[in-house]
Amino acid sequence: MTENDRRWSIGEVAKATGVTIRTLYHYEEIGLVPASERTASGHRRYTEADLRRLYRVRALRGLGLSLEEAGGVLDRPGDDLTALRALLGAQLAELDLRAARIVQLKEQISGLVWLLDQEVMPDPERFMATLELHSVYESYFGQELRDHLARRRAELGEEHMTAVRDGWLAMVREGRRYMLDGVPVEDPRVQALTARWEAMVAGIQTGDRQVDERLTAAGMELWRNSGAEVVEAVARQIDWLDADDLPAFFGYLERARKARE
Repeated sequence: MTENDRRWSIGEVAKATGVTIRTLYHYEEIGLVPASERTASGHRRYTEADLRRLYRVRALRGLGLSLEEAGGVLDRPGDDLTALRALLGAQLAELDLRAARIVQLKEQISGLVWLLDQEVMPDPERFMATLELHSVYESYFGQELRDHLARRRAELGEEHMTAVRDGWLAMVREGRRYMLDGVPVEDPRVQALTARWEAMVAGIQTGDRQVDERLTAAGMELWRNSGAEVVEAVARQIDWLDADDLPAFFGYLERARKARE
């Protein structure tokens, strides 16, 4: 008997493939991998083609496709891979999004660990207030907007985002010095700082006008309702920044922008 003529019982298939008998029953019930033959007494017998289909189902499942999607791919003609290309493209986009979310979450947790490391015995109220602020942020920036931010962050890369954070701090420090020294907003140094600030903001936007407008609106709403808490959290992590400095600095920049109009 050749290999093509061989038949396998459901127990033999389960043992050979690592797929449980219960799963094989389910695959047959939904028409995904039915046994092609039955014995006279009604026992299932799997052919070589059945096993090949089962292995392909396992491979497609390993790529993250659902049972329905795997069946759809396998039921198309053998030379038609357009459906698989579309499914894998969608799966890749989903994995990219998951990776971006993980990077975003990693930074959030790293920030909390850093906060804990700043003191021998951190103030529980202070730490919980920081946690609460993360929750407040998520209430204004829903999952869709956070996903847009995560994708954009992944596009720019961690090195670029680190440079943006460093540049942000440098500009806040420079502008705060001008502000405290009473430098007029029309001064060329302040105007140059304002232009650099606007370029920084434009550089991290998504490029989708509607999305960027929604992100801006969410940020303004957060600032209006919880600005004090945001400022306090930022000031706690920057030793040279007082809680009142940031709102004053933003007002200073806004006056400088209007002076240019």
